[in-house]
Amino acid sequence: MTLMTQRWTTFFAVAVLVAATIVVGTAQLEPVEEIRARAAQGDAATQYSLGLMYVTGGGVPQDYAEAVRWFRLAADQGFAGAQYSLGVMHDTGLGVPQDDDAEAAHWYRLAAEQGHAVAQGNLGAMSLEGQGVPQDHAEAVRWFRLAAEQGDSYAQANLGSMYDNGEGVPEDHVEAVRWYRLAADQGNADAQTNLGSMYRNAEGVPEDHAEAVRLYRLAAEQGHAVAQDNLGFMYDNGEGVPEDHAEAVRWYRLAADQGNAEAQNNLGVMYRNAEGVPEDHAEAVRLYRLAAEQGNVDAQNNLGYMYGTGKGVPQDDTQAYIWFSLSASRSSGEARDRAVDNRDSVANRLTPAQITEAQRLAREWDEAHPR
Repeated sequence: MTLMTQRWTTFFAVAVLVAATIVVGTAQLEPVEEIRARAAQGDAATQYSLGLMYVTGGGVPQDYAEAVRWFRLAADQGFAGAQYSLGVMHDTGLGVPQDDDAEAAHWYRLAAEQGHAVAQGNLGAMSLEGQGVPQDHAEAVRWFRLAAEQGDSYAQANLGSMYDNGEGVPEDHVEAVRWYRLAADQGNADAQTNLGSMYRNAEGVPEDHAEAVRLYRLAAEQGHAVAQDNLGFMYDNGEGVPEDHAEAVRWYRLAADQGNAEAQNNLGVMYRNAEGVPEDHAEAVRLYRLAAEQGNVDAQNNLGYMYGTGKGVPQDDTQAYIWFSLSASRSSGEARDRAVDNRDSVANRLTPAQITEAQRLAREWDEAHPR
């Protein structure tokens, strides 16, 4: 089994309008008519507040289009919170005809240039992925840093990732650890997971499996699927905790139920080998298939094995060849060599016509599932 780590994340704020609850509380103390009258007179802060009220349905019927109208009036006066919120509406397609990355980036930039930390972080994420702006890792680092230095945990986590992977800055694991730790200490689950992997792999810090487990657990208990899978791996292999297959299964299952392909594959292995659960080849096949359909190369190889041996599924060398081929085409190193050997072994049991058909089916699957 392979330990998977999440090295970076984007964080477009969908439930972003953090002041909304405050506004709703205010609306209960002040008649809506008075708020609306003040907004109509051009007070930008009140226009922004009224927009938030329409987003949440606090004191007024929920109406995203009306929220956009009031945000725009305040944004046009340079109100940073409204500019950011208008960016979110375009980012998510709420209250506007459709989501528009370029328009979202425009409004995020106006707010970011006024020092709005979350807007800076969102603009960094857009620069990282080339959404609404040209892809530019150095520019992403610049925006992440501005937000991170204001204490924004998402930006700190992303800046740590940029150093971790050498994107936009020279690779520097020590600096990655510094930013991950700042975010992890604020409870950021992505950062906790990544920092845990730094401790497990001795990158930027001394190897410490117990500390890796502690950090994975903090994130896993927040529902972070990658951390749950990683924590399962630690129990599965007795790293930083006593080996405990039942506990490994528990964490793998939590991650697998969220669609995490690595955990689905790992849980499939547990069912195949009767580790922490009764042996159940049919369930192993089901889990391998879920992960294989997501492109997980280990699961594709494992599914090929099940078809080739007829475990948990009727024996089918053509299907085995297909899944071994897909695994080989998408993997490298020892994993690729293993899949190639398995594919070639199965090929000895197929006719040339069957191999041609299997290759065609593999190509069709590959084309339908872009990498």
